[in-house]
Amino acid sequence: MTRLRKLGVAVGAAVTTAYGGSVILYNPLISTNDFGGESRLEALRKQMHDHNAIVPSRETQESALIAAGKDNPLDVLVIGGGATGSGAALDAVTRGLRDGLVEREDFASGTSSRSTKLLHGGVRYLEKAVFNLDYGQFKLVLHALEERKRVIDNVPHLCHALPCMTPCFSWFEVVYYWMGLKMYDLVAGRQLLHFSRYYSSKQAGELFPTLANKVNDRDLRGTVVYYDGKMNDARLNVGLACTAALAGAAVLNHAEVISLLKDDAGERIIGARIRDNLTGKEFDTYAKVILNASGPFCDSDQPGLVTITGGKWTTYRSMAEDAVNAAIKSGKLTPTNGCVTNNLRISGGEGWDPSFFIVIAQHYKRMKSTHGGKVIPGEMDSAAAMHLSHAYGTLAEHVAAIAQNENLGKRLAHGYPYLEAEVAYCARHEYCESAIDFIARRTRLAFLETNAAKRALPRVIEILADEHKWDKSRQTEELQNATEFFKTFKSSDDAKH
Repeated sequence: MTRLRKLGVAVGAAVTTAYGGSVILYNPLISTNDFGGESRLEALRKQMHDHNAIVPSRETQESALIAAGKDNPLDVLVIGGGATGSGAALDAVTRGLRDGLVEREDFASGTSSRSTKLLHGGVRYLEKAVFNLDYGQFKLVLHALEERKRVIDNVPHLCHALPCMTPCFSWFEVVYYWMGLKMYDLVAGRQLLHFSRYYSSKQAGELFPTLANKVNDRDLRGTVVYYDGKMNDARLNVGLACTAALAGAAVLNHAEVISLLKDDAGERIIGARIRDNLTGKEFDTYAKVILNASGPFCDSDQPGLVTITGGKWTTYRSMAEDAVNAAIKSGKLTPTNGCVTNNLRISGGEGWDPSFFIVIAQHYKRMKSTHGGKVIPGEMDSAAAMHLSHAYGTLAEHVAAIAQNENLGKRLAHGYPYLEAEVAYCARHEYCESAIDFIARRTRLAFLETNAAKRALPRVIEILADEHKWDKSRQTEELQNATEFFKTFKSSDDAKH
């Protein structure tokens, strides 16, 4: 049984092809060390992490997809720009394959931006493994712990350790959870984030003052705290797509596959008919393999497709690796090297550390333009600097420079650190093509407070209109679309009733 099939038992992942519904996986013939002294990998890293590198324009990316004709097909065309799809696009291009990615809406517009935001090693699987003597569950824990550490290391600005507290209202619970989580620490080994520990009821009261001291006539005996990972799912997804673009992949959001193209015999899928949903333009893109990562509603029965579904953020990287392996096997592709994403930081992560916000705070000002046109200088306060550092990594300096040099340093909404400069930056460098793209995925304002997002919306549209040269009709359309989008949320006012 392949590693992916074992993984699929717990996470529902499946890589399938239409050739009899069998699982086809590829074992790389070239190891990750065969780069001629790592020269190719290092060159690739420099290309992706060049501080002055700019993602190709949307027009350039669309032209690259159009240029992939019958006589010059892509190696892989990925359908779906969620976690696995964007991860697969990055995996394929860093193996030296020519690949493209199309996403009907925006990167992370589906379930990938609606996750728990946790990178968990599978403590529940460990409990099952112990009580059911299930070695398969135990291997799932080992795999999840390994992948959790890889994601945190590769995306340090967007991922970090999160303490998780378990209150105990009997001494049995104290012993049970303490022993179980110490076993979790032991199994984690080198992938351990922080040691778990027990806090007495007095210590717990000081650390968690809102914690109840008694529940159902049972007194609090203490708490056990352990650590898993936390991440910004939408920005991680956008980062994967943009990093793939910097590496050479032709990625295009708001581009929908309206039909699949077959060979003359009508047996094998050799491309896709794509519609640019922003312009209405339709075009054909050909590829040796179509990798279907279009989410929970994808159709896995089309002949000639390699399809991957299910999974979770913690193991997105290994799922993408398995999917690309299957695509290579299916299309008899010849990659330059094996998978390198196990040690590949996404854009903004290289050279970042938690103190990077100090650079932003000390070297940049927030120049704010008033309604009357007057420019008022302001300090880059620590809250704004820390937000930019964690959201954009080392690329935060570019956002801060826009805030300072283009007078876009004003906050978009009172009480939140999001700056006007972020709208301009995301439009230029992160394929932010609509107001919803910004308020829901480039930032999380729509999810944090709907009313604040509503107040910020007119200014967001104004800046995007300036960046994308929208006319009044498009601006009105953006306002209407965003207003309809807000109706899918329960506003803070509604929550009070």
